[in-house]
Amino acid sequence: MKPPMRRHFLQGLGAAWLALGLPRHAWASVVRAVRVWPAAQYTRVTIESDSALSVNHQRLANPERLVVDIEGLELSSQLRDLVAQVQPDDPYIGAVRVGQFQPRVVRLVLDLKQGVAPQVFSLAPVAAYQHRTVFDLYPTVEQDPLLQFLQDKLRAEGQAQRQADDALGDFIGRVGQRPEPLERLIIVAIDPGHGGEDPGAVGPSGLKEKDVVLSIGLQLRDRINATPGMRAYMTRDSDYFVPLGERVRRARRVQADLFVSIHADAFYTPQARGASVYALSTQGASSSAARWMADRENASDAVGGINAQVADAQVLRAMLDMSTTAQINDSLQLGSAMLSQLDRVGRLHKRRVEQAGFAVLKAPDVPSVLVETAFISNPDEERRLADRDYQAGLVEALHQGIRQYFSRNPPMARRRAL
Repeated sequence: MKPPMRRHFLQGLGAAWLALGLPRHAWASVVRAVRVWPAAQYTRVTIESDSALSVNHQRLANPERLVVDIEGLELSSQLRDLVAQVQPDDPYIGAVRVGQFQPRVVRLVLDLKQGVAPQVFSLAPVAAYQHRTVFDLYPTVEQDPLLQFLQDKLRAEGQAQRQADDALGDFIGRVGQRPEPLERLIIVAIDPGHGGEDPGAVGPSGLKEKDVVLSIGLQLRDRINATPGMRAYMTRDSDYFVPLGERVRRARRVQADLFVSIHADAFYTPQARGASVYALSTQGASSSAARWMADRENASDAVGGINAQVADAQVLRAMLDMSTTAQINDSLQLGSAMLSQLDRVGRLHKRRVEQAGFAVLKAPDVPSVLVETAFISNPDEERRLADRDYQAGLVEALHQGIRQYFSRNPPMARRRAL
């Protein structure tokens, strides 16, 4: 049978199957891809298929394992590929076994390194993805990803205080009077956009936004940590997905003084170029381009994939609606300082700070900006973004912008931790 005739035959067979009232899941779904995203906070396993899957799962102990039965599937090379994707340093998965448990039922057994509280949910097609079945493996006893940072922060603050006490004693001994209060440790939250299932924009040669901004973010972290009196906190430090609201929450938990979200712009045409800085607006976007950009960035949760059944939308909405005029004004000052420094590295797309309703900038008490470092959709700027020297120039510009902001706006006393 020729290919066109065969295609029409199969389409007709499918229509006849539906006409007979047989359930859709009786057909074998086709798995398009499987992906594993390990991280200290949780490991995500994603199965992408051409139709929604019916999944049953159960935890078993001694040894710890998660058994998953997927109906309407035949064992395929894509599913077998899941076995090879598990990394030795995965905090939660030790190994995966895959087999045809029953006709049209595939069984996955995830051998676990520790007890997990699995979240299993489905995602409808969005962006480049078809149907996705997601397994988020969280530890049974929730880990605090901020604990190590807080311990480091306390050690750094203690050391800074000891140095300040020594300097104060020396000063009083020399001049017989007390100086003005010394500055405390400044905490900067660095937020590399996208990650994991959400690649962000993709350049003409295939460079992914999530990879570029993570590289820039890690370099900025090192630059800040090498600056006396400053400490950086990363909302993500590897390739995994973090929801927008969680990024805000993490920054507030460490009592960040600033929040800097790093991105790489994209547009429909390859001619667009230059860096931009955005702040929050509660009064509408400052331009149609800013509104379009906010809509694109706010779609990150849909692409990355959040579990709607456990997301507390009311609490999240209340937190994100508390932003104040003072926070926005401080954000505009920070953005202006960064633009003045970015102008020395390359071309600016906008010479003033733009504003729109970016969800990731809605921390009510933390000055927050979103930096679009360049247009990854522009072939020339994509090449620059991939260059470590150009990244280093961007890092230095952001660092100097942060320092310029604090030279004019000394940090206030610490607020109570949330």
